[in-house]
Amino acid sequence: MTVSALFQEAYTGLKSLVIGLGITGKAFCQPGVTVIYPKEEVDNLSTFRGHVELIGKDEDPAVPRCVACGACVKACPSNCLTILCPVPAKEGEEAGPVVMGPAPQKGSKTPGAVIVDFSLCSLCGQCAKACPVDSLQFSDNPYMVRLDRREFQIDLLARLRRQAEQD
Repeated sequence: MTVSALFQEAYTGLKSLVIGLGITGKAFCQPGVTVIYPKEEVDNLSTFRGHVELIGKDEDPAVPRCVACGACVKACPSNCLTILCPVPAKEGEEAGPVVMGPAPQKGSKTPGAVIVDFSLCSLCGQCAKACPVDSLQFSDNPYMVRLDRREFQIDLLARLRRQAEQD
């Protein structure tokens, strides 16, 4: 390698360094866009999408509007929703403990369990869009923190009942 080639390579490296420092310096002088929680809190929550949650009936907020049709489960591309309904007993069988099966179940118009696995949810909103009775909406809690992935499996019926008790 010749001396002129070394100077050429050093010039190219220094030029690249100066351009990079200029970009970094320009970004350093601009106002920050990242919110450092808990020192600050987010102020644009109107556009935030948390996990989906059930909407209660107007006359009884602890009872979901959901008719257990299973349209949301079919529409979900992430397979993160599970709706279970009581399976009706067959003719001639004795009534035993309630057996739950995936929605829809013949004769069942209310869900027995609605579970969302938030660790799988892509927040696309297809479930809420597919719901014929508008029983799903996005939650607005941006500060949901869990230590274990299994804790992101949320029982939406229990959550709806807790929220109704608090109001």
